Amino acid sequence: MHLEIPLLRDIVLLLLTSLPIVFVCGRLRLPTIIGYMLTGVVIGPSGLGVIGDVEAVETLAEIGVVLLLFTIGLEFSLEKLLAMQRVVFLGGGIQVGLTIVAAMLLAHWGAEVAWPSAIFIGFLVALSSTAIVLRTYVDRAEVDTPHGRVATGILLFQDLCVVPMMLFLPLLSGWQATNFWYVLKTLGLAAGSVLLILLLARRVFPWLLHWLVTLRSREVFVSFAVLACLGTAWLTSQTGLSLALGAFIAGVVLSESEYSHQIVADILPFRDIFNGIFFVSIGMLLSLQVLAMTWPVVLGLVAFIVVGKTVLAFVSIKVLGHTPRVALMAALGIAQIGEFSFVLLKVGAEAGLLEGAAYQTFLAASILTMLATPFLIALAPALGYQAGRWTGIADTPDTGAAELPPVSGHVIIAGYGLNGRNLARVLRAAGIPYRIIELNIESIRAGKKQGEPIIYGDGTRREVLHAVRIEAARVLVVAISDATATRRIAALAREMNPHLHIIVRTRFVSEMDGLYALGVQQVIPEEFETSLEIFARVLREYGLSRQYIQQQVETIRREGYRLLDTACPEQNTLMTDLATVIENATTLALRLPPEGLAIGQSLRKLALRPTFGVTVVAVRRGSETTVNPDADFVLEAGDVLVLLGRPEKLENATAYLTGQASQVEGEQVH
Repeated sequence: MHLEIPLLRDIVLLLLTSLPIVFVCGRLRLPTIIGYMLTGVVIGPSGLGVIGDVEAVETLAEIGVVLLLFTIGLEFSLEKLLAMQRVVFLGGGIQVGLTIVAAMLLAHWGAEVAWPSAIFIGFLVALSSTAIVLRTYVDRAEVDTPHGRVATGILLFQDLCVVPMMLFLPLLSGWQATNFWYVLKTLGLAAGSVLLILLLARRVFPWLLHWLVTLRSREVFVSFAVLACLGTAWLTSQTGLSLALGAFIAGVVLSESEYSHQIVADILPFRDIFNGIFFVSIGMLLSLQVLAMTWPVVLGLVAFIVVGKTVLAFVSIKVLGHTPRVALMAALGIAQIGEFSFVLLKVGAEAGLLEGAAYQTFLAASILTMLATPFLIALAPALGYQAGRWTGIADTPDTGAAELPPVSGHVIIAGYGLNGRNLARVLRAAGIPYRIIELNIESIRAGKKQGEPIIYGDGTRREVLHAVRIEAARVLVVAISDATATRRIAALAREMNPHLHIIVRTRFVSEMDGLYALGVQQVIPEEFETSLEIFARVLREYGLSRQYIQQQVETIRREGYRLLDTACPEQNTLMTDLATVIENATTLALRLPPEGLAIGQSLRKLALRPTFGVTVVAVRRGSETTVNPDADFVLEAGDVLVLLGRPEKLENATAYLTGQASQVEGEQVH
């Protein structure tokens, strides 16, 4: 029996088409968002028309927006948002208000649109694309920049405005004109849902997270993360708020958890695939036929929207006291039409507020503004530096802007086991800054009690490494036992910081070449370090000097451990040399009697090496041991001499030194 699943077929076609397009965009150094949108244009109804179930794809796209906003919320904190309340409510309020009024007046007086439809157009133009802007900022690592924070704050206010705008549409179209209780009830439910999410995320989620982490099951942890994201989004949607806004609120509250970085890392694969589908769905809305017939009007409308929104947003941000550079960069970031405008557009079209050619023209222009967004954000820095000259206002730094965490040139320790703890202890004593990444919750709690700068997270995830400022670090020490994870951490760290000095502990020498190929500077294999210690102790047992043993050990390390590899040609030379030394030389411990000839004599005067071919490698006197004594060392009665030489040479030297003195059998100096 053949079972046909249309959605599965559509997803396969979507991915199959998007991969080469996104690849080409990557080679051209274009944002991946552009590639996904172009994919939507190609496979959409006005293109090849290969997607059968468009509504199902749009549903997956909504999940992508939810996951995006949830992970972005995790990267914020309540303190940060409270600090941004002036930007959110004052800056966002001015921007939305100015844009609605300007678009409404221009639509009514310029295009002779009726007042209800003009107000509706104002709603559509006032909103910007949270998903596209924040995704672009994340890709460019600009979320925490001054302009990134300002743009994010305004976008949050716009998302909050979606609910009252949706409630106002029936009033514009003449529905429920006097039912204000309906409006109040919906707003009350929305506010109640936000409070419930805050309560759950602050009181219940931390307890659940701690309990789940103690299970040490990644599957359970990932399942809870997805549940927290989708569950809160669904809860808010039931009370009138947008799915994405609910997910963002949950993410912000969970950002206070010590597990937030790992939640981001686990959600990331789901977010990326669904988010790609969202951008594809946006491209599918573009009608190539409408664009071909009305392209002058569409392009003019695009320019009007982008320039108008940039100017109004610039004014709004300047009111907050930001510099022209920051104001222009943030304004360019939010100069497009938003994805929630499409939701309003669909409802408004059904209500008769915008229909026919005007609907299709506005839709095409909106999508083109979205396509232009990554390019506008890329141009923003260059244009921002010219803003002061254009406006005549000096562009001075933001004195109140929050700085990045004050740590640089630090050491990152991946793994808080025995090696990690010892290294952290030494670094703290030396005053060297460091950060620790660890997955074991008990180790984390123990470290936090000792005041260690430790986070819960998987070092194989980009977000976790970014959280410990890998870009500004000087040294990374990977001290974990998972070989696969070690390689992934090393490769990702080298990608994120080309100048980073990476030191890796590994178990086997067979893993060394692969790690060096990834850009690791130093690899310390446990297997050979253990063998070197055994090797050194065996040689000491045979009486070889510590200096000689250390020389051989350092030779092996300099050669990158090749000399202990059976496939290494130099190995035979080293081992033959050691065998010759061991075979031809031995040690003897000799106690000098009071009547011995050596009493009161210096080693120089005795001349044991030129006369007998014997070397004094150590002298023990009472509880003290002198290793490799110098030529002026004077011997006393009761001294124990450690002699090195061939057996027959040792016998002659013993007879000379002691006369009738006997060998101290089995006595060794350590």
